[in-house]
Amino acid sequence: MLINQTIEQLHALRLEAMAEALRRQCESAEYRQLSFEERLSMMIDAEVTERENRRLSRYFKQAHLRADAMIEDVDFTHRRGLERGELLSLAECGWVRAHHNVAVVGATGLGKTYLACALANAAIRRGHSALYLRAPRMLDELAIARADGRFQRLIASWARVEVLLVDDYLLRPLSVEQAADTLELVEERAGRRATIFTSQLPISRWHEAMGDPTLADALADRILQHLHRIELSGRSLRRREAGTPAGDAAEPEPETPPAPQGRERTRSTAS
Repeated sequence: MLINQTIEQLHALRLEAMAEALRRQCESAEYRQLSFEERLSMMIDAEVTERENRRLSRYFKQAHLRADAMIEDVDFTHRRGLERGELLSLAECGWVRAHHNVAVVGATGLGKTYLACALANAAIRRGHSALYLRAPRMLDELAIARADGRFQRLIASWARVEVLLVDDYLLRPLSVEQAADTLELVEERAGRRATIFTSQLPISRWHEAMGDPTLADALADRILQHLHRIELSGRSLRRREAGTPAGDAAEPEPETPPAPQGRERTRSTAS
């Protein structure tokens, strides 16, 4: 009777895993040889593990990652300029803790979104929150939020995410308004949170695609500082023969972005 009351009290305290662990201990003779301290430790471990699993499940659900990607499944056999050591180092998430940025760039079909989602997945598994945003939709949401008075709340919400994944960045050159909205978000995150960008546009051409030169200077200064670069090249992974294991080859990509007009401008930045 006392045990049942204790289990009910554990449930009332929302210690569900501890309650279940205590019930199992009372029903199985194998636990009787263990000391009180050992049994209590096992109950606490069960509660901690359950809470961690619930937190991870919540983080994955909130992240809305476009691809169910994992670093362990990345294909390193296809030549595309991807270094195993570099990617595995990024998967340790030191860049997240240091509030650095990552850019994954290359032509369509090289697995940019998959790699970015795999890095976000690794960050979540190490206890960091994440959120996937496709850049065109992100810009639309910012414009709508500015029009209906939600802009600052939306920016604040996205600024709290520890790893923000902006997919298809600079798919098209930014308008002045889009550059200004993007700067507001980037400014809130710079030096405080980590961001992953994927883009078909080479990093050397980002500045000219970021709209007004003054805004572009500010964006480039905040994005390109402490930027870890993964620059992919080669043939599309989607062109491999049918029946070949796909791995990260099944990434849906949009059309190649139009090249910005005007003279190319290259900025040297610290990586």
